[in-house]
Parts: sequence; structure tokens; C-alpha cells
Amino acid sequence: MDINQRLTEELDVKRWQIDAAVQLIDEGNTIPFISRYRKEATGELNDEQLRKLYERLVYLRNLEEKKEQVISSIEEQGKLTEELKKQILAAETLVAVEDLYRPYRPKRRTRATIAKEKGLEPLAALITLQKTKEPLEKAAEAYISEEKGVESAKDAISGACDIIAESISDEAAYRTWIRETTMRKGKVTSQAKDPEAESVYEMYYEFEEAVAKLAGHRILALNRGEKEKFLTVKVEAPEEDILRYLERKVIRTENPYTTPVLKETIADSYNRLIGPAIEREVRNELTEKAEDGGAIEVFGKNLHQLLMQPPIAGKVVLGWDPAFRTGCKLAVVDETGKVIGTTVIYPTAPTTEKKIQASKDLLKKIIPKYHVSLISLGNGTASRESEQFIVELLKEIPEKVQYVIVNEAGASVYSASKLATEEFPKFDVGQRSAASIARRLQDPLAELVKIDPKSIGVGQYQHDMNQKKLGGVFKRSCRGLRK
Repeated sequence: MDINQRLTEELDVKRWQIDAAVQLIDEGNTIPFISRYRKEATGELNDEQLRKLYERLVYLRNLEEKKEQVISSIEEQGKLTEELKKQILAAETLVAVEDLYRPYRPKRRTRATIAKEKGLEPLAALITLQKTKEPLEKAAEAYISEEKGVESAKDAISGACDIIAESISDEAAYRTWIRETTMRKGKVTSQAKDPEAESVYEMYYEFEEAVAKLAGHRILALNRGEKEKFLTVKVEAPEEDILRYLERKVIRTENPYTTPVLKETIADSYNRLIGPAIEREVRNELTEKAEDGGAIEVFGKNLHQLLMQPPIAGKVVLGWDPAFRTGCKLAVVDETGKVIGTTVIYPTAPTTEKKIQASKDLLKKIIPKYHVSLISLGNGTASRESEQFIVELLKEIPEKVQYVIVNEAGASVYSASKLATEEFPKFDVGQRSAASIARRLQDPLAELVKIDPKSIGVGQYQHDMNQKKLGGVFKRSCRGLRK
């Protein structure tokens, strides 16, 4: 495959632009660097085009590498034919290559391999030919062997059917048709594991929707509900259509002795081998599309807006991590981001008037002492109550102090991280969290890069998404803003 030509057609740009971009990537240049500093070399390809180019380049190169590995493996087994080689080389996806390789992949010990070890392949071939003119039990008697563990004609036929079932399962064309039909005609259903349990997934306790119409956010919600053990999620394929298709492909002659056996074998092959595998593949594909098509895009847009918040430089900031029972943790951060003081106050319920007044008195000393001009209030639990307290306090002091409510998502995760421990070895988690909340006003980008992307709280189901992709979006956004 001429990968560069393929990319030229897919991206609808000129061949020389692709050649230049690929060369720059192979030289170790990053996409942000190429899009910003090598525009003239790529003919003004923008960052979105370059990201798509890079993703497809990696995929297509992996595809070609996989094809070489598969061809080499089958050739070593002495089973490679020209027709099979052409099919592998023409495959458009990794899934298609895997389907073609399946019959030749070294297998774990299966029912079919055990049956082959018992010498039942000739009987399987006899059934598959569908030309016998006598009951299968009579032909199977020749394979009875106490030494090999075949105790009866029934055992011999059962083993032969296991061989046929695996052979049907390994047929690449069958799997392709079944996968496409399931995507087109199948349904995703979900049931509650406990219908009486209260949860945010109640709308999915009796849910059914066509695979082809299922929205991305519903896929991610179903995945999470299943992960949290509230839901049982299944892909219901059009089983009757699939079985009829397989019967048409496998049963070529109406034979009273082999047809009933083959129908049972086909059903077993689908229900035991093909169906579960196709269901996993369909759900993986749905999840990947949900992430790429919606959730990661939403994450990227929201993250960009968050990182675009202008830094507030040159001010001493009081970071305020709100709480009820355990008290509000405070950290004063100077103009350079250095923490110069920490404390805990109790201005919110459950508390007493005495503690509320003590909190005010303490802040009336802290604010002029450190020349605090800005309060950064986290938006978590007790934020509203803390805000009311701050408003009352500011009315009672002569200093001009403003307050800003900031998104504190991820601050608690950061405060308990190894990085936070290294940065503030003498602080407890509350003090670290307050310091982080203060710094988010001074330099949002510098503070947010310390937090796992899934903990930033700006996406849909970000904890359930592919963390590598999520991290990639985060890194690209940070690099772009730094430049």
C-alpha cells in the first residue's frame, strides 16, 4: 500500500503536502511544532489536518506491519496461498486482517483441538461434505476408541461437530457479514440488576435502542452503569437472520443425515464462539466512536476554555478550600506563587457564633498582614455558605479585597498525589488543596498540568474514556497555549 497516496486521497490535499508532513513527523517533530513553525513546508496544513494525518499514518503503518506479520506466520506454517495473500494485502482494517488470520492463529486448547487430537477430523470432513448415504452413527462407530477417550458414536459425532463449529467461526467472510449486520440491525438493551435500587441510571433499567441510532452519551452512560454494577448491558443481534445466512453458506445439500446435525452445529458455533466475540467488537467500536465523536471533542473544547482563563499576576491571593464539619482550609500565596501562610477556620455549619466571629477576627488580621487583595474560593461543598461569609466579612474591613469562585475539580486529587507531597512535604492535604485553588487564579495552566486529565471535570464520563486519548488532548491543548 502506498500510505502517502492513501492519506492524500483521504485528506483531499496534494501529495507533496503529505510527503512533507510525513517527513517532518519521521524526523521527530511534534504536530504543534509543525503546525506553528513549518506551515510553509506543508502548504499551510492546519493542526486539525495534521492530527488526522498523524492518527491515520500511525494506523496505516500498524496495518501494514500487521499484514507482514500475519503473512509471515501463515507462510511459516506452510499454509499461505496466493489467494489468501491477496486477501490479506487488500484488507482495509486491522479487524479484517485479524479475521483472515483467525484460522491460522496458534490456538489455546479448545474443544475442537481436543477433538482433533482424538482423530475426529475425517468424521468432521465427512459431515461437512454432506454426501453420506447412511446414518452418521454408523460412520461414527469407526472412531470409537477407549484409548482416545471416544466412548460412543455419539461422542465421536459431538467431537466432529466441535471441529466444524470452530471452522465456521474462523471463516473471515462470515464474521464480516455478521458484524456488519449486527451494527445495522442489532439492538443494545439494558436491564437493572436490582430494579428497586435508586441510581442515576434508572432511565436505563428497561432500555432498548438500535445499535445504528444509539447516541454517544448513552453508550458512555450504559458503560458506566454496567461498570458500577447497576446495569446488565447486551447487544441483541438479529439471530434468526444470522443463522439463516450461515445455513445458506454451510448447508449446500439437503441430506437427511447431515442437515439436522449441521443446523445444530451452526447454532452452537454462533452462540458459543461467534456471537460473544462479535458483541465485544461491536461494543468496543461503539465506545470508540462515542469517545472520538463526542466526548473527547467536548472535553477538548471545555478544556480549552478553562485553560484560556487569563492569569491574574501581581496579586497576593488567599486560597479557600470550603468545607463544613472539618473547617475551611486557607492558604496565602504571594505574587510569585509561594505559599506564605496557612490556617483553618470554621465559618460554616455546624458551628457556633463564637467560632464564626473568631474566623472573622483571624481574617481581619491575615488580610492586612499579607496584603491580600484577592480571595480564590473553591466551588465545592460549602462554597455557597463560604461565599455568604466572605461577603459579610468584606463589608466589615477597610481593605479593598475581591473574591472569585474557581473550579476546584481535581484539587483534592492533586493534594493527595506524590507530586503535591514533593512540592509541599510539610503540608496536609487540606493546605495543599487551598494552595492549588489560589494558584489556579495566578496561573491556571501551570496548576492544571499537575492534575490527571480525567480529574479536571470538564468532560462527559471522562473517568470512563480512553485515558491515553484524553491525555493526548490535554497535552496538545497545553502545548498550543504555551506557544
